[in-house]
Amino acid sequence: MSKQNITIIGAGGTIGLSLSALFLRELPPTSHLTVLDPKPEIADVITTYLARVLPASYHSRISDNLTISTAIADAVNKADIVYEAGPESLEFKSTLWPEVERHAPRNCLFWSATTGIPASKQNSGMYDKRRLIVVHCFNPPHILPLIELVPSPETDPEAVKRTLSWWCEMIPGRDPIVIKKEIPGFVAGRLAWALLREAISLVDNGVVDVTDVDKAIEGSMGIRWAYQGPFKSFHAGGGAAGFEGLMKNVGGTVQKVWDDLGEVRFGKGQWEQKVYSRCEENYGLVDQKWMERRDEVNARILKAVNAEGIGREDAL
Repeated sequence: MSKQNITIIGAGGTIGLSLSALFLRELPPTSHLTVLDPKPEIADVITTYLARVLPASYHSRISDNLTISTAIADAVNKADIVYEAGPESLEFKSTLWPEVERHAPRNCLFWSATTGIPASKQNSGMYDKRRLIVVHCFNPPHILPLIELVPSPETDPEAVKRTLSWWCEMIPGRDPIVIKKEIPGFVAGRLAWALLREAISLVDNGVVDVTDVDKAIEGSMGIRWAYQGPFKSFHAGGGAAGFEGLMKNVGGTVQKVWDDLGEVRFGKGQWEQKVYSRCEENYGLVDQKWMERRDEVNARILKAVNAEGIGREDAL
């Protein structure tokens, strides 16, 4: 693959901005990025962001390889890939795709960066439902390697194959995985939200404060999981006996914990104000400086893992 014409719809949000940086940085210099976003200030937003996160040697690409469009037909009519990163709204997405379909080339790939709206619901108004696939990236995608490919039952297997090949060949250091069936929250999201549910329960029941939960993760699993996931970690925890040996040793305690896991409901409990206020009191406003620091630390962790040859190749 050489020159790529990519269109991002909804480039003014955090995902769209980060994807713009990723593509301008990694794709061949002959490639072109078109962004479509209704925000009147989108030109200033995206150029300011790109100038901040891209190395200075890439700043010329902001003017040479980037077009800001205001019409769907103009934005997609030459695209190899249309990547939707707009509002997390089924109405928006299901209305958008038939319009994109009318104007995009027949071999163009259609991707959605949604965090939870499956392709099988987004494609309801499309003529050819086989073209759409969810391509969920972890925020910020210009740093974090995970890419979740989530086809609908109607998605053409060839579209899945092309999408997987594209990420493997075009963007260094990315970790695409194909999720075999649609499921709410996909995989990484479900794991994260499951952990959050128990974290909320612990705070709500007065076991610990929000800062203690964060310290517990940051000082244990957070470090370990940077280079090996839960199965690999627990398999190692059993030593020569592996995962099976670990569970035979501590399975009774594990089962007691599973039986005792907290039950929380969004919008139907008293935990919200308690947890929200404690987060605000302890951590304050999430501003640009915070986000820059987060990105810097994430990049350093990846470099450290990659330098040891433990995990993936350098993603930066």
